[in-house]
Amino acid sequence: MASNLLLVVRQRTENVPHLVSQKFRPVLHGGLVTCLLMLFVVTRLIQRKKLALPRAKSFDLEKPSSRKLSLKSLERTPGSWTPVDFKRPDPPPFPDWDVYKTDPLPYRPFRHGPYHITMGLRTMQWDDWIELDNHYLKFHADKKRRIEERGATHCRTAPEAMDGAIELLEELCDYLPQRYPSLYRKTPVGIDNLVTCESFDIIQRPLPEDPMQTCARLVQDDLAIMFEGADGQYYLLAGAILLAGFWRLSDKFGMPLSEIHTSGDVPGFKTKLEKGMMNFFRRIQPNGPVLRNNYFLQVDDELAWSSSIGPEDGDHTQAVGWDTAEKNKAIEHHFFRSERQSLRRLPRSGGVVFTIRTYFEPITAIAKEPGVPGRLASAVRSWGDDVSKYKGRERYQDVLLEYLDEQHRLQVERGVVGEGYAEEDDGRRYPY
Repeated sequence: MASNLLLVVRQRTENVPHLVSQKFRPVLHGGLVTCLLMLFVVTRLIQRKKLALPRAKSFDLEKPSSRKLSLKSLERTPGSWTPVDFKRPDPPPFPDWDVYKTDPLPYRPFRHGPYHITMGLRTMQWDDWIELDNHYLKFHADKKRRIEERGATHCRTAPEAMDGAIELLEELCDYLPQRYPSLYRKTPVGIDNLVTCESFDIIQRPLPEDPMQTCARLVQDDLAIMFEGADGQYYLLAGAILLAGFWRLSDKFGMPLSEIHTSGDVPGFKTKLEKGMMNFFRRIQPNGPVLRNNYFLQVDDELAWSSSIGPEDGDHTQAVGWDTAEKNKAIEHHFFRSERQSLRRLPRSGGVVFTIRTYFEPITAIAKEPGVPGRLASAVRSWGDDVSKYKGRERYQDVLLEYLDEQHRLQVERGVVGEGYAEEDDGRRYPY
């Protein structure tokens, strides 16, 4: 390459007009050669530096360096939000979805021990924001009944959160007809439910009911929106919590995120979760939705409120907790309760939306699945003392673990799984 450059220089200098004195031609020639050689050396150095750059590492959703959550995350004053020009991608229709035939997804978000306390976040695909299945009509009826009975305490929006609640309602009325066109139809004023024959007008003012209450009627999920205060904390200022099982919106409404978790005695919150959770909420952006799953055991068959832990309508001076649950009830009373939670930031209001979809099945049903009884028994045994207390293990462990161990033994005996079975053996991956 250097020889080619010299040839070009020689050709160019030979054509220099005769007005240039003969004695300056060698100087001009040498100067051009020097410049071109320097350009060549610098170009090679830049190319070599680029090749030496390390490859970008995959990001961790729970660390502040996460790429997807980095857009404009540090410039804001706490409690302020400038609307972002972001539009959620339109989803395709759910393939072959049927309100009577589409089964719930089999979430089994537990692993063989040891048990680790983490936020457990993973990236969400926009198409999968809301999951509906053939339990929809039951959930819809339960929600309708509970709204009639206790809507004022279970569906609330603070005045300062009203725009965010309406934004969520608008988002659902846009997404649901696209994803589930056999169930929902978009209208000039809102949305129609084609199965229940309900129509919702979301543009009239005032709205006929709290916007969070209308949101609750549209999906199987419970819903909550957190908003950042001037102190940098995130406060629960809008919610429709109708099927939560173990907690009441009236106990948590208006609380900051940290107090919600400490008042609920969430294991490891102060030592392992709080800092990462606060960083995550501060940095999450409208283009970076995430998912997480959790699970519990329950010793009654009540989806909306687990009466085993105490009365839902107590005067809030009565303790609600596992101490009131009957110990070691028959296995037929044991139920597996799992939540699939999505988190996303709304681009206009800046609120962070939780969708909380509950999956509820008898232990005797999921224990028939290959590998599940052995894996669940290992997971339950691996809980530390704080997690065990939080999940109430002492009230059901004897009956539950004896049953799971026996079902695992039978699966090994029949060749369904091997003795050292792991969920990867049949192609399963967390959270299934």
